[in-house]
Amino acid sequence: MTKKREYRDDYDDKTLYIPGPTEVRDDVIEAMTESTFGHRMDRMTDLYTTIVEDTKEFLGTDNDVVILTGSGTEFWEATTLNLVDDRVLVPTCGAFSERYANVAERLGKDVDRLEYEWGEAVKPEDVREAVEAADAEYDMVAGVMNESSTGVRNPVEAIGDVLKEYPDTYFAVDAVSSLGGDYLDIDAHGIDAIFASTQKAFAMPPGLAVCVVSDDAYDREVEKGDSSWYGGFRRTIDYYDRKGQTHSTPAIPIMLAYRKQMKHMLEEGHRARDERHREMTEYVHDWAGEHFDMFPEEGYESQTVACIENTQGIDVSATIEEVNDQYDMVFSNGYGDLGEETFRIGHMGEHTVESVKELTDAIEDVAGL
Repeated sequence: MTKKREYRDDYDDKTLYIPGPTEVRDDVIEAMTESTFGHRMDRMTDLYTTIVEDTKEFLGTDNDVVILTGSGTEFWEATTLNLVDDRVLVPTCGAFSERYANVAERLGKDVDRLEYEWGEAVKPEDVREAVEAADAEYDMVAGVMNESSTGVRNPVEAIGDVLKEYPDTYFAVDAVSSLGGDYLDIDAHGIDAIFASTQKAFAMPPGLAVCVVSDDAYDREVEKGDSSWYGGFRRTIDYYDRKGQTHSTPAIPIMLAYRKQMKHMLEEGHRARDERHREMTEYVHDWAGEHFDMFPEEGYESQTVACIENTQGIDVSATIEEVNDQYDMVFSNGYGDLGEETFRIGHMGEHTVESVKELTDAIEDVAGL
């Protein structure tokens, strides 16, 4: 049985290089200290319409945007309930794509997996073959853009292009750990719903989930007749259209922080933010190639999370602990069974090549590289 461990007031600050949460700007933290106001006041309409419309502008989408209090996990459930009557195809290549499949099963859906070894990426031609070979039409294909357990970036653009040829099969994408740090033209590739958590590449405190919803996905839910209550597309989008607010009480301080951060992201620009993440990716991959090796299939590496194969046989857990103690920096071990076989560096959000180099220098020092 878990026992209470009293929260203290004297923790050391740590710089986060984990797959999320990541570092948050001081002015974004400070934005959460505004005085409390009611979620049905005009001030809330000003706040919520600002963050919704700014998100559309940043992502370059004409689709609807829903921002709810919760984690991205909410939209595993919501997309399944909103878009699936019976059958869903889930390409699985790591822990989080497998969880998406598990959620659909727990919701009573008939789930087919298109399975890959951990470290491999989903191939569009395999998705086409699976859809063609099915004895009955899939209501939805549920994919993960950035499999942070393995550091794989799946080609969701090409998969979306394939699925545009099957208009009755909807395409939902978990982009929890990549959206905001890895450029994606959502509208151009037939993605019906794509969602993220703001504590990842958006560089926000945890607490908000963002979902971009196509008109086709909205219409599908209306036609289907039943859906998620909290994350229903019709309920959230219609309430926004009528009131400019959320249907349920939101975490207002986090939304104030989001407003501040999204203004910063707009100032930087989507393409420039993508380029900065590319530069970090190139640096970490070069560093890993010098000392270790990359774990993901070549050509499919994540732009926000590096999963590095421990070819030197270092004690990953001890190295993480020592870097934490000596340098006040935190990075991650491998996920699940990959615990000592790999380690992961989150290079997302507001990090730069210079800040990531501080971590790799610390790892070199502690591991004697």
